[in-house]
Amino acid sequence: MTEFRKLKKHRKLYSCLRWLSKHPAWLHKLARWFHSHTEWLRKILRFVCHKMRWMKYLNPLRYIKRIDQYIIKKFIGTYIYSIALIISISIVFDVNENLAKFSQYHAPLKAIVFDYYLNFIPYFANLFSPLFVFIAVIFFTSKLAGNSEIISMLATGISFKRLMRPYMFSCILLSSLSFYLSGYVIPHSNVIRQNFESMYKNKKKNTAADNVMLQVQRGTIAYIQHYDNNAKKGYGFSLDKFNNKKLVSHMTAMEIQYDTVSDSKYHWSASNYKIRRFNGYKEEIQSGAKKDTLIQMEPNDLVYSKGQQETFTNPELKDYISKQIDRGSSNVVQYQVEYHKRIAASFASFILTIIGVSLSAKKRKGGMGMYLGIGMALSFIYIMLQTVSSTFAINANLPPMIAAWIPNIVYTLIAIFLYQKAPR
Repeated sequence: MTEFRKLKKHRKLYSCLRWLSKHPAWLHKLARWFHSHTEWLRKILRFVCHKMRWMKYLNPLRYIKRIDQYIIKKFIGTYIYSIALIISISIVFDVNENLAKFSQYHAPLKAIVFDYYLNFIPYFANLFSPLFVFIAVIFFTSKLAGNSEIISMLATGISFKRLMRPYMFSCILLSSLSFYLSGYVIPHSNVIRQNFESMYKNKKKNTAADNVMLQVQRGTIAYIQHYDNNAKKGYGFSLDKFNNKKLVSHMTAMEIQYDTVSDSKYHWSASNYKIRRFNGYKEEIQSGAKKDTLIQMEPNDLVYSKGQQETFTNPELKDYISKQIDRGSSNVVQYQVEYHKRIAASFASFILTIIGVSLSAKKRKGGMGMYLGIGMALSFIYIMLQTVSSTFAINANLPPMIAAWIPNIVYTLIAIFLYQKAPR
């Protein structure tokens, strides 16, 4: 047995030697020379391999056994099936509701399919992804329990903690995908979907603003009497610069136009402008017909439309929040709630999975229907908590981070309680 193991261990070397034995003598000499002069290289490689042997523990496949593959396939398959089923039903109801509007506003079929529904599906699928995970876990775990498969696993010595491993692997995969989609992919598709809705569903965007005043940078205040977002043009513009609470410059312009062609941001063109600079008791006046200038504000800072925070990627959302806080803007809470909600939603899958497995791992007389009923009730309560906490953050000065994490905190306590009551 020992000799066979040695033979199996060095089978590659023996195969190489057999291949060399069939070739000319000069090849044998070359092989012997290479073997005798590279002893130092083999020692280095053995030393490196010995020191780096801990890296084998980083391989995730090391921890995935056959039973794990079985549960992961069930988990992912049920999750995809539940998403496809619910989204298909949602599309049918949405088509039935909006068909009259599509025909009224003469929406082309290509735009309906590719601009609306192709972006509608990932948005709503990702929005309710934690709940789909929850329903999928309850559905297939209760089926495993009904077939006495979980009892068999526990009877072989597998602990409930070990049984949770494939569920957690699946959650890592689904949560990572959900976070990437919500933070970097879906915001771009939301722009296309919202443009379609404003054009063909009579959901008009807010395209104008009156009497807008904001701090574009520290000590610089801008004011626009009227701004038209369609033309990217403002009327009745003024810009005041302060130094040590003293006015040092006052600029006025009849019109101001945002440069959409420029490669960089913050390029504006002022028409019929006048600049007054103050230096003690002296005053310098400059005027002209047109002047190109850099003003640290963009059209998004002047006009807010509903759902605008959903069109920003995570880096854009973070930069926008930081910029608005520096300006002292009060219209930043909904952006903070959206940012923290994207992070909290990724962790919700883990919490709801623990609840789902703990609930449905026991074999009961009620069958799968009772588990699904409990799962749907908990899902509706989770959605209600999300809505209520977000409303309190926007209207009642609740910190946005706490508002986004309240549903997860409440359900974490439920998960801990149910996990302790789960079968061992």
